[in-house]
Amino acid sequence: MRKIISCLVVFVCISMTAQSQNIKKELRHVVLFGWTAKADTVAIEKIIRAFKELPNQIKTIKRFEWGENNSPEKLNNGLTHCFLLTFSSEKDRDDYLIHPAHTAFTKLLPGLLEKVTVVDYWVQ
Repeated sequence: MRKIISCLVVFVCISMTAQSQNIKKELRHVVLFGWTAKADTVAIEKIIRAFKELPNQIKTIKRFEWGENNSPEKLNNGLTHCFLLTFSSEKDRDDYLIHPAHTAFTKLLPGLLEKVTVVDYWVQ
């Protein structure tokens, strides 16, 4: 009986490992904005609305979320808004970067951004 239970446990562990390896990894594209003094609330809201529209215009974006920094640590170095986009592949991300809708969006930013940071990573 112990051998059967041991074999079942080993089988379940192997099965779970195989399943976890078959799960497609996701590519995250993190964009952090810090604004110039010239960027008032109206201008910032316009940028946020335009960014939020990109998933409707660019089909390679799997997921989109955003938020404003509220960390009590004060380590954001002037970066106040975070946008997180998820892609299935580097090709999907690269297609997003050159998509006309993204290009048009980036033209809204000059003069309003003091800082911008972009980090891409594969979810582990």
